[in-house]
Formats: sequence, C-alpha cells, structure tokens
Amino acid sequence: MNGRATLTRFAWLSIAVAIVTISLKAGAYLVTGSVGLLSDALESLVNLVAAIIALIALTIAAQPPDEDHSYGHEKAEYFSSGVEGALILIAALSIAFAAVGRILHPQPIEQPELGLTIAVIASLVNLVVAQILIRAGRRHESITLEADAHHLMTDVYTSAGVIIGVGLVSLTGWYLLDPLIALAVAGHIVWTGVQLLRRSVAGLMDTSLPADEREVLDATLAPFRDQGIIFHALRTRQSGARRFVSFHVLVPGTWSVHRGHTLLEQVERDVRRALPNTTVFTHLEPIEDPASFQDTTLDRVEETKDQH
Repeated sequence: MNGRATLTRFAWLSIAVAIVTISLKAGAYLVTGSVGLLSDALESLVNLVAAIIALIALTIAAQPPDEDHSYGHEKAEYFSSGVEGALILIAALSIAFAAVGRILHPQPIEQPELGLTIAVIASLVNLVVAQILIRAGRRHESITLEADAHHLMTDVYTSAGVIIGVGLVSLTGWYLLDPLIALAVAGHIVWTGVQLLRRSVAGLMDTSLPADEREVLDATLAPFRDQGIIFHALRTRQSGARRFVSFHVLVPGTWSVHRGHTLLEQVERDVRRALPNTTVFTHLEPIEDPASFQDTTLDRVEETKDQH
C-alpha cells in the first residue's frame, strides 16, 4: 500500500493534459465556430476540475491510518469518483444546451480542416493518457484513477463524434448535423457518468465485495469446512483498494487456546493470499455453546426473560 502515495503523479499528468487539450480545443472552436468543438472544449474544462479533485482525493487516500481514521483514508477515493460522475453529467447537459441553441440557429463552420486537425491532435493526447490511467487504476485498484480515465475516454468519444460531425457538415453543407451529433455524444457519455456515480455510492454504503471475490473467499474457506470447522457472521466490504473481511470461527470447545489461535492464523493467512490488500477479522467460538449462534447478525440477539 505504500506505493499508493506515488499515484498522485498520474493526477498531475491528467491535469497537464487537461490544460493542453483545453487550449487546443478552444483554439479549434475559435477558428471554426463549431458548437460541437465548443462542447468538446467545455468537457475538457470539466476534465481539469475533475483531475484537480482526483489529486486531492489521492493525496488524502495515501495518508496512513491515524487516531481518528483507524481504518485508513482510502474511502476518500469514492468521493472523487462520485464528483467525477456528477461532472460528466454536467458536461453532457452543457453539450446538449449548446447543441439545442445551434439547432434553433444553425451557423456555417469556418476553416473545418484546421479545426479538425487540432481536434484530432487533442483527442489522441487524451486517448494515450486515458489508457495509461486505466492500466494504473486497475493495477493499483484505484477507483479515482479509473474514474479519471473513463472521464478522459468520454472526452475521446466526444471528440470522435464532433470530428465526424464537422467533417460531414463540411462535405454536405447540412449545418444541423453538427448539433445533432453533439446531442448524440452527450447522450452516450451520460451512461459513463451514471455508472461512476453508482460505483461511488456502493463504496460509500459499504457494499459487499463483488460476487467473484466472494466466490474466491468461499473457496478459500471450503477446505476448513471439510475439516468440520464452521464459519458464520461473514461480512465483507471495500474501501478503495483495501478490502475488509470478518467472520466467526466455530471449533470444538475442548480445543486449547493455542490450537484455536493457530487455526485462525492459518485461515487469515489463506484469505489474505487469495484476496490481496485484505484486512481479516476473526472471532473464535465454541461450537457447543448456544450463545455462539446468537451473534450472527449485525446486532447480537440477546435472550430475554419474562418478568412478572
């Protein structure tokens, strides 16, 4: 986890790229007057804000646990990805607004060749950096970097649509194609924004680990179950790249403390190997004691006596 402190370099890369692409796309808009290129420049402006937020979130997430945050700061990444998802939706709305205005008041596109050349260069820059961020995000399990990468990819999709629109307008003279394609692109990137928001909310709500990881956990515990060991009160959650798994382990009450402790050490070690970056909490209980089965839910079930 120490290497996560270096992830901020990717955020700085994203900030630099956003500044470059804003300059390029703004220049393309000023040259052509295309509302599609204007929407493209607006999205790059949103990318800059998102990259700054990502830098802040990664800086916070890299901080070690402290007295007030004993489970670490990784959950800060969910706030960043949530903001990025919201910003993507705002960018889509701004694109749609500009496109509707141009539908109502069509205008010709000036110097389309120069504008297209600039847009293609900016799009290629975003594509290269987005792929770098996607690989880094997956390698380090950083939802912030993944969100930033997807944000850049929506910019690439926007640019592709805009380039096609401007090219078709210059060939056909159908001015309405420019804003109509801008609207189509806006609709497409809304999906990316919604998906990011859903992932962020799931993380903030302590949603369980994905189904495939829960299957890995179940397979890891299976050999112990075959030996007669019982597991219950199993709970999982994820905070950024850190996973948390807790469960109770029921063994014969005649076991010594040393034998029970040795088993727990082996179980926890196997879980950590199967699911890297996992913190495991276990609780040892005697299988014969009825009280061992009263705390399988989040709130312990207490026995009540009738009072007369």
